[in-house]
Amino acid sequence: MTDLNPLRDHYVDRAPFDPKEAETLSAEQERFFQASQWKIIWWRFRRHKLAVWSGVILILFYLCVPFAEVIAPYDADTRHNEFLYAPPQLPRVIHDGQLSWPFVYGYKSSVNMETLQWEYETDRSKVQPIRFFCLGEGYSFWGLVEGRFHLVCPSEKGTLFLAGTDRLGRDVLSSLIYGARLSLTIGLVGVAISIALGMFFGGLAGYLGGIVDSAIMRLIEILRSLPELPLWMALSAAIPITWSQVWVYFGITVILGLLDWPGLARAVRSKLLSLREEDYARAAVLMGAKPRRVISKHLLPGFTSHIIASATLSIPSMILGETALSFLNLGLQRPAVSWGVMLNEAQNITVVTVYPWLMAPVIPVIIVVLAFNFLGDGLRDAADPYKH
Repeated sequence: MTDLNPLRDHYVDRAPFDPKEAETLSAEQERFFQASQWKIIWWRFRRHKLAVWSGVILILFYLCVPFAEVIAPYDADTRHNEFLYAPPQLPRVIHDGQLSWPFVYGYKSSVNMETLQWEYETDRSKVQPIRFFCLGEGYSFWGLVEGRFHLVCPSEKGTLFLAGTDRLGRDVLSSLIYGARLSLTIGLVGVAISIALGMFFGGLAGYLGGIVDSAIMRLIEILRSLPELPLWMALSAAIPITWSQVWVYFGITVILGLLDWPGLARAVRSKLLSLREEDYARAAVLMGAKPRRVISKHLLPGFTSHIIASATLSIPSMILGETALSFLNLGLQRPAVSWGVMLNEAQNITVVTVYPWLMAPVIPVIIVVLAFNFLGDGLRDAADPYKH
């Protein structure tokens, strides 16, 4: 016989009803529906653990920008003539089988007259304790305040070359910390210029349309068709050699910003083409709002999160661009210190084979670029309204 009971295929949870659990679930749903767009983005971003850790790493790197003088044990231009091409001094905590305060061993240095190279041997009799939160080499903090306080200092009459020294005896680690000030900020300033231009031209093209849209799109296509690195090189070579390093820095920043805005402008244009047909945008126009107000107050805030994600993904290309130009001797030069300038001094293959620690700037470049890419992926996923 056929069972005609329609309730037989239905399953009922026999657990007792818990009103507190229902209230908690209802409160969570209400909290989600009442949250602002930025709070929802933050909740989604926190679930992307790799992006969160990337953000933490970037914060630590950017702390070197305002506090480079305090963090670095030496000034970037301090020369140690007795320690040219000195290898890194590894920090240790065990001496003669006993636990000790963090220290480094000193060097015995000599010149090999056959190869004309400096040779170093670890001298275990020279135990040089590492000092923390100490008074060391003097500096001028941002050129305004004289100071001597450092997070890490060498021992009295000792040395602390955690990443070795270069051909002039300059501490590589201190140069890396000072170099972060230029290499990291040039990406932020360049992206700020790129965002301003991209939102301006993209907003005009997307909202006005017609001839304005066609003209801006043709300009974007021309710029996108040009090879990026040769164009950077050509514009950088046009910078007068009489300019100071400060003006060269701003010149490189402007060049990177001017050549990076077309991609963002196309994204802004495509988004505005769809948003300008929404009811709230049409209502603002019917109420007499000017195009500038409609674009800035009603349309652009609708996808600001996407612009932030796109900008985050553009910063690594800016950093790589400055590094490449300085490496090719077309960007910043000494006495300015950046990661590209440091790599420019390590172009000789002999340096790579004999003094590999001079390639140390490659490590922060890779870490920062990967961190920005992971952070950008996390922000893009968190800002996507169709992802849950």
